[in-house]
Amino acid sequence: MSNISPDQHSTAVKWPSLVLRVAAVYNLFWGAWVILFPNHLFDWTGIARPNYPGIWQCVGMIVGVYGIGYWFAARDFVRHWPIVLVGFLGKILGPIGFVQSAATGVLPWSWGVTILTNDLVWWVPFGAMLYLAMKAHSDPRYRTSLEKQDQPPSAAVEPTFEQANRNAIGSDKQSLWDAIQQEKIFLLFVRHAGCTFCRENLAELKTKLPELRAKNMRPIVVHMSSWADGQAMMNSIGIPEVVHVSDPTSSLYRAYGLERGKLSQLFGPTVWWRGFQAAILKRNGLGTLDGDGFQLGGTFVLQNGKILESYPAKSAADPVPFQCVLH
Repeated sequence: MSNISPDQHSTAVKWPSLVLRVAAVYNLFWGAWVILFPNHLFDWTGIARPNYPGIWQCVGMIVGVYGIGYWFAARDFVRHWPIVLVGFLGKILGPIGFVQSAATGVLPWSWGVTILTNDLVWWVPFGAMLYLAMKAHSDPRYRTSLEKQDQPPSAAVEPTFEQANRNAIGSDKQSLWDAIQQEKIFLLFVRHAGCTFCRENLAELKTKLPELRAKNMRPIVVHMSSWADGQAMMNSIGIPEVVHVSDPTSSLYRAYGLERGKLSQLFGPTVWWRGFQAAILKRNGLGTLDGDGFQLGGTFVLQNGKILESYPAKSAADPVPFQCVLH
Protein backbone atom coordinates (compact mmCIF):
# COMPACT_ATOMS: atom_id res chain seq x y z
CA MET A 1 0.00 0.00 0.00
CA SER A 2 1.28 3.44 -0.87
CA ASN A 3 2.90 5.33 2.01
CA ILE A 4 2.41 8.69 0.33
CA SER A 5 -0.10 10.74 2.32
CA PRO A 6 -2.30 13.27 0.51
CA ASP A 7 -0.18 16.24 1.53
CA GLN A 8 2.88 14.60 0.03
CA HIS A 9 1.57 14.30 -3.54
CA SER A 10 3.14 17.66 -4.42
CA THR A 11 6.50 16.95 -2.80
CA ALA A 12 7.03 13.19 -3.14
CA VAL A 13 6.46 13.32 -6.90
CA LYS A 14 9.31 15.54 -8.09
CA TRP A 15 8.97 15.55 -11.87
CA PRO A 16 5.85 17.80 -12.14
CA SER A 17 7.70 20.68 -10.48
CA LEU A 18 10.59 20.31 -12.92
CA VAL A 19 8.25 20.07 -15.93
CA LEU A 20 6.30 23.17 -14.91
CA ARG A 21 9.47 25.19 -14.38
CA VAL A 22 10.82 24.14 -17.77
CA ALA A 23 7.46 25.07 -19.31
CA ALA A 24 7.59 28.42 -17.51
CA VAL A 25 11.04 29.25 -18.82
CA TYR A 26 10.10 28.13 -22.34
CA ASN A 27 6.94 30.26 -22.34
CA LEU A 28 8.74 33.32 -21.04
CA PHE A 29 11.47 33.07 -23.66
CA TRP A 30 9.01 32.32 -26.47
CA GLY A 31 6.76 35.19 -25.41
CA ALA A 32 9.70 37.60 -25.18
CA TRP A 33 10.90 36.53 -28.64
CA VAL A 34 7.51 37.23 -30.23
CA ILE A 35 7.15 40.56 -28.43
CA LEU A 36 10.64 41.80 -29.27
CA PHE A 37 10.90 40.33 -32.78
CA PRO A 38 7.33 39.94 -34.06
CA ASN A 39 8.36 39.40 -37.69
CA HIS A 40 10.95 36.64 -37.20
CA LEU A 41 8.58 33.68 -37.46
CA PHE A 42 6.80 35.11 -40.51
CA ASP A 43 10.09 35.72 -42.31
CA TRP A 44 11.40 32.26 -41.40
CA THR A 45 8.33 30.46 -42.73
CA GLY A 46 7.95 32.64 -45.80
CA ILE A 47 4.69 34.33 -44.85
CA ALA A 48 4.00 38.01 -45.49
CA ARG A 49 4.55 40.11 -42.41
CA PRO A 50 1.32 41.07 -40.61
CA ASN A 51 -0.11 44.52 -41.12
CA TYR A 52 -0.72 44.81 -37.41
CA PRO A 53 2.21 43.15 -35.59
CA GLY A 54 0.80 44.34 -32.29
CA ILE A 55 -1.84 41.60 -32.47
CA TRP A 56 0.87 38.94 -32.80
CA GLN A 57 2.80 40.58 -29.96
CA CYS A 58 -0.33 40.18 -27.80
CA VAL A 59 -0.09 36.44 -28.44
CA GLY A 60 3.47 36.55 -27.17
CA MET A 61 2.30 38.40 -24.07
CA ILE A 62 -0.35 35.75 -23.35
CA VAL A 63 2.17 32.94 -23.75
CA GLY A 64 4.59 34.73 -21.43
CA VAL A 65 1.90 35.23 -18.78
CA TYR A 66 1.21 31.50 -18.89
CA GLY A 67 4.88 31.04 -18.02
CA ILE A 68 4.45 33.06 -14.83
CA GLY A 69 1.46 30.89 -13.90
CA TYR A 70 3.41 27.68 -14.50
CA TRP A 71 6.26 28.89 -12.30
CA PHE A 72 3.93 29.46 -9.34
CA ALA A 73 2.04 26.21 -9.99
CA ALA A 74 5.35 24.34 -9.80
CA ARG A 75 5.39 24.95 -6.05
CA ASP A 76 2.30 22.75 -5.56
CA PHE A 77 0.76 21.38 -8.75
CA VAL A 78 -1.94 19.52 -6.79
CA ARG A 79 -3.24 22.69 -5.16
CA HIS A 80 -2.85 24.81 -8.31
CA TRP A 81 -4.25 22.27 -10.76
CA PRO A 82 -6.57 24.87 -12.47
CA ILE A 83 -3.47 26.59 -13.90
CA VAL A 84 -2.28 23.26 -15.29
CA LEU A 85 -5.75 22.56 -16.67
CA VAL A 86 -5.99 25.92 -18.46
CA GLY A 87 -2.57 25.36 -19.98
CA PHE A 88 -3.48 21.82 -21.01
CA LEU A 89 -6.67 22.97 -22.72
CA GLY A 90 -4.72 25.59 -24.63
CA LYS A 91 -2.27 22.94 -25.77
CA ILE A 92 -5.16 20.79 -27.00
CA LEU A 93 -7.15 23.53 -28.73
CA GLY A 94 -4.10 25.21 -30.32
CA PRO A 95 -3.21 22.25 -32.57
CA ILE A 96 -6.87 21.83 -33.54
CA GLY A 97 -6.99 25.45 -34.71
CA PHE A 98 -3.68 25.06 -36.51
CA VAL A 99 -4.78 21.98 -38.45
CA GLN A 100 -7.96 23.75 -39.53
CA SER A 101 -6.00 26.83 -40.66
CA ALA A 102 -3.31 24.79 -42.46
CA ALA A 103 -5.89 22.59 -44.18
CA THR A 104 -7.67 25.64 -45.57
CA GLY A 105 -4.43 27.33 -46.68
CA VAL A 106 -4.53 30.17 -44.17
CA LEU A 107 -1.25 29.03 -42.60
CA PRO A 108 1.58 26.92 -44.07
CA TRP A 109 2.22 23.46 -42.63
CA SER A 110 5.71 24.65 -41.73
CA TRP A 111 4.14 26.48 -38.81
CA GLY A 112 3.60 23.05 -37.28
CA VAL A 113 7.08 23.35 -35.78
CA THR A 114 5.68 25.84 -33.29
CA ILE A 115 2.81 23.48 -32.49
CA LEU A 116 5.28 20.68 -31.77
CA THR A 117 7.26 22.63 -29.18
CA ASN A 118 4.46 24.85 -27.85
CA ASP A 119 1.81 22.16 -27.47
CA LEU A 120 2.35 18.53 -28.46
CA VAL A 121 5.40 17.76 -26.32
CA TRP A 122 3.47 18.87 -23.22
CA TRP A 123 0.38 16.70 -23.67
CA VAL A 124 1.63 13.67 -21.75
CA PRO A 125 3.22 15.42 -18.73
CA PHE A 126 0.37 17.92 -18.32
CA GLY A 127 -2.23 15.15 -18.65
CA ALA A 128 -0.34 13.05 -16.08
CA MET A 129 -0.21 15.99 -13.68
CA LEU A 130 -3.95 16.49 -13.92
CA TYR A 131 -4.50 12.80 -13.26
CA LEU A 132 -2.30 12.92 -10.14
CA ALA A 133 -4.02 16.09 -8.94
CA MET A 134 -7.44 14.50 -9.41
CA LYS A 135 -6.30 11.43 -7.49
CA ALA A 136 -5.04 13.58 -4.61
CA HIS A 137 -8.21 15.68 -4.43
CA SER A 138 -10.34 12.52 -4.49
CA ASP A 139 -8.65 11.28 -1.33
CA PRO A 140 -11.05 12.05 1.57
CA ARG A 141 -8.11 12.86 3.84
CA TYR A 142 -7.03 15.63 1.48
CA ARG A 143 -10.53 17.07 1.09
CA THR A 144 -11.22 17.05 4.83
CA SER A 145 -7.96 18.81 5.65
CA LEU A 146 -8.51 21.48 2.99
CA GLU A 147 -11.98 22.16 4.36
CA LYS A 148 -10.66 22.52 7.90
CA GLN A 149 -7.36 24.29 7.30
CA ASP A 150 -7.53 25.63 3.74
CA GLN A 151 -4.09 24.17 3.15
CA PRO A 152 -2.58 20.77 2.34
CA PRO A 153 -2.78 18.59 5.46
CA SER A 154 0.06 17.29 7.52
CA ALA A 155 0.40 13.54 7.83
CA ALA A 156 -2.37 12.29 10.13
CA VAL A 157 -1.96 9.44 12.58
CA GLU A 158 -4.05 6.56 11.29
CA PRO A 159 -6.10 4.50 13.78
CA THR A 160 -4.96 0.99 14.55
CA PHE A 161 -6.85 -1.98 13.14
CA GLU A 162 -8.76 -2.39 16.40
CA GLN A 163 -9.54 1.31 16.73
CA ALA A 164 -10.80 1.51 13.15
CA ASN A 165 -13.11 -1.45 13.74
CA ARG A 166 -14.35 -0.02 17.05
CA ASN A 167 -15.12 3.30 15.33
CA ALA A 168 -17.03 1.56 12.53
CA ILE A 169 -20.67 1.38 13.58
CA GLY A 170 -22.99 -0.74 11.50
CA SER A 171 -26.59 -0.02 10.56
CA ASP A 172 -27.54 -2.38 13.41
CA LYS A 173 -25.87 0.07 15.84
CA GLN A 174 -23.17 -2.45 16.69
CA SER A 175 -19.48 -1.76 16.20
CA LEU A 176 -17.68 -3.85 13.65
CA TRP A 177 -15.19 -4.84 16.35
CA ASP A 178 -17.96 -6.37 18.48
CA ALA A 179 -19.37 -8.15 15.44
CA ILE A 180 -16.11 -9.85 14.51
CA GLN A 181 -15.62 -10.91 18.13
CA GLN A 182 -19.00 -12.60 18.33
CA GLU A 183 -19.59 -14.10 14.88
CA LYS A 184 -17.90 -15.22 11.71
CA ILE A 185 -18.15 -12.21 9.42
CA PHE A 186 -18.07 -12.00 5.64
CA LEU A 187 -16.89 -8.42 5.17
CA LEU A 188 -17.35 -6.92 1.72
CA PHE A 189 -15.75 -3.57 0.87
CA VAL A 190 -17.37 -2.10 -2.25
CA ARG A 191 -16.22 0.79 -4.39
CA HIS A 192 -18.16 4.06 -4.53
CA ALA A 193 -21.93 3.66 -4.92
CA GLY A 194 -22.00 5.09 -8.44
CA CYS A 195 -19.66 2.39 -9.71
CA THR A 196 -21.32 -0.34 -11.75
CA PHE A 197 -19.04 -2.93 -10.11
CA CYS A 198 -20.39 -1.93 -6.69
CA ARG A 199 -23.91 -2.71 -7.86
CA GLU A 200 -22.78 -5.92 -9.51
CA ASN A 201 -21.07 -7.09 -6.31
CA LEU A 202 -24.12 -6.36 -4.18
CA ALA A 203 -26.44 -8.07 -6.66
CA GLU A 204 -24.24 -11.16 -6.51
CA LEU A 205 -24.15 -10.96 -2.72
CA LYS A 206 -27.93 -11.16 -2.76
CA THR A 207 -27.82 -14.49 -4.61
CA LYS A 208 -25.17 -15.87 -2.23
CA LEU A 209 -26.89 -15.00 1.06
CA PRO A 210 -28.36 -18.51 1.60
CA GLU A 211 -24.94 -20.12 1.09
CA LEU A 212 -23.21 -17.64 3.40
CA ARG A 213 -25.78 -18.26 6.11
CA ALA A 214 -25.41 -22.01 5.63
CA LYS A 215 -21.72 -21.52 6.39
CA ASN A 216 -22.67 -19.49 9.50
CA MET A 217 -21.17 -16.34 7.99
CA ARG A 218 -22.85 -13.01 8.58
CA PRO A 219 -22.40 -10.56 5.68
CA ILE A 220 -21.52 -6.93 6.37
CA VAL A 221 -20.98 -4.36 3.62
CA VAL A 222 -18.62 -1.38 3.92
CA HIS A 223 -19.18 1.61 1.62
CA MET A 224 -18.16 5.27 1.36
CA SER A 225 -21.66 6.75 1.10
CA SER A 226 -23.72 8.31 3.88
CA TRP A 227 -25.93 6.17 6.12
CA ALA A 228 -29.06 7.20 4.24
CA ASP A 229 -27.57 6.68 0.80
CA GLY A 230 -26.09 3.38 1.90
CA GLN A 231 -29.47 2.11 3.09
CA ALA A 232 -31.10 3.33 -0.13
CA MET A 233 -28.48 1.38 -2.07
CA MET A 234 -29.15 -1.78 -0.07
CA ASN A 235 -32.89 -1.34 -0.53
CA SER A 236 -32.53 -0.90 -4.29
CA ILE A 237 -30.60 -4.17 -4.53
CA GLY A 238 -33.21 -5.96 -2.44
CA ILE A 239 -31.07 -6.71 0.62
CA PRO A 240 -32.30 -4.15 3.19
CA GLU A 241 -31.60 -6.57 6.04
CA VAL A 242 -27.85 -6.78 5.35
CA VAL A 243 -25.85 -4.71 7.82
CA HIS A 244 -23.77 -1.95 6.24
CA VAL A 245 -21.09 0.42 7.51
CA SER A 246 -20.63 3.99 6.29
CA ASP A 247 -16.95 4.93 5.92
CA PRO A 248 -16.79 8.25 4.00
CA THR A 249 -13.23 8.94 5.16
CA SER A 250 -12.05 5.50 3.95
CA SER A 251 -10.23 4.95 7.27
CA LEU A 252 -11.58 1.40 7.49
CA TYR A 253 -10.42 0.68 3.94
CA ARG A 254 -6.92 1.77 4.90
CA ALA A 255 -7.01 -0.23 8.14
CA TYR A 256 -7.63 -3.36 6.07
CA GLY A 257 -4.80 -2.48 3.70
CA LEU A 258 -6.99 -1.79 0.67
CA GLU A 259 -5.20 0.29 -1.94
CA ARG A 260 -6.21 3.21 -4.08
CA GLY A 261 -6.03 2.11 -7.69
CA LYS A 262 -3.47 3.03 -10.30
CA LEU A 263 -4.42 4.08 -13.81
CA SER A 264 -4.26 0.53 -15.20
CA GLN A 265 -6.29 -0.83 -12.28
CA LEU A 266 -9.07 1.69 -12.85
CA PHE A 267 -9.13 2.23 -16.61
CA GLY A 268 -7.31 -0.73 -18.15
CA PRO A 269 -8.79 -2.67 -21.11
CA THR A 270 -10.07 -5.46 -18.87
CA VAL A 271 -11.83 -2.93 -16.63
CA TRP A 272 -13.55 -1.32 -19.63
CA TRP A 273 -14.72 -4.69 -20.96
CA ARG A 274 -15.93 -5.86 -17.55
CA GLY A 275 -17.62 -2.50 -17.08
CA PHE A 276 -19.54 -2.94 -20.32
CA GLN A 277 -20.65 -6.38 -19.20
CA ALA A 278 -21.68 -5.22 -15.73
CA ALA A 279 -23.36 -1.98 -16.78
CA ILE A 280 -25.04 -2.98 -20.05
CA LEU A 281 -25.29 -6.76 -20.35
CA LYS A 282 -26.10 -7.34 -16.67
CA ARG A 283 -28.09 -4.08 -16.47
CA ASN A 284 -26.41 -2.76 -13.36
CA GLY A 285 -26.18 0.70 -14.92
CA LEU A 286 -24.00 3.61 -13.92
CA GLY A 287 -24.35 6.26 -11.24
CA THR A 288 -22.73 9.46 -10.10
CA LEU A 289 -19.48 9.41 -8.16
CA ASP A 290 -20.20 9.00 -4.44
CA GLY A 291 -16.93 8.47 -2.58
CA ASP A 292 -13.30 8.10 -3.55
CA GLY A 293 -13.33 7.01 -7.18
CA PHE A 294 -9.78 5.66 -6.86
CA GLN A 295 -10.48 3.37 -3.93
CA LEU A 296 -10.40 -0.37 -4.58
CA GLY A 297 -12.54 -2.85 -2.68
CA GLY A 298 -11.91 -6.23 -1.15
CA THR A 299 -13.34 -9.21 0.71
CA PHE A 300 -12.43 -10.57 4.15
CA VAL A 301 -13.53 -13.38 6.43
CA LEU A 302 -13.09 -12.59 10.13
CA GLN A 303 -13.68 -14.31 13.44
CA ASN A 304 -12.58 -13.69 17.03
CA GLY A 305 -11.14 -10.34 16.00
CA LYS A 306 -8.79 -11.84 13.45
CA ILE A 307 -8.68 -11.95 9.67
CA LEU A 308 -9.02 -15.56 8.50
CA GLU A 309 -9.11 -14.90 4.77
CA SER A 310 -8.14 -11.81 2.80
CA TYR A 311 -8.92 -11.02 -0.85
CA PRO A 312 -7.99 -7.40 -1.68
CA ALA A 313 -9.11 -6.35 -5.15
CA LYS A 314 -6.35 -5.94 -7.72
CA SER A 315 -8.50 -3.83 -10.04
CA ALA A 316 -11.83 -2.06 -10.03
CA ALA A 317 -13.32 -4.94 -12.02
CA ASP A 318 -12.34 -7.78 -9.68
CA PRO A 319 -15.38 -9.92 -8.81
CA VAL A 320 -16.16 -10.98 -5.24
CA PRO A 321 -14.30 -14.31 -4.68
CA PHE A 322 -17.32 -16.25 -3.47
CA GLN A 323 -15.87 -19.48 -4.89
CA CYS A 324 -12.92 -19.14 -2.49
CA VAL A 325 -14.96 -18.14 0.53
CA LEU A 326 -17.64 -20.79 0.07
CA HIS A 327 -15.28 -23.69 -0.66
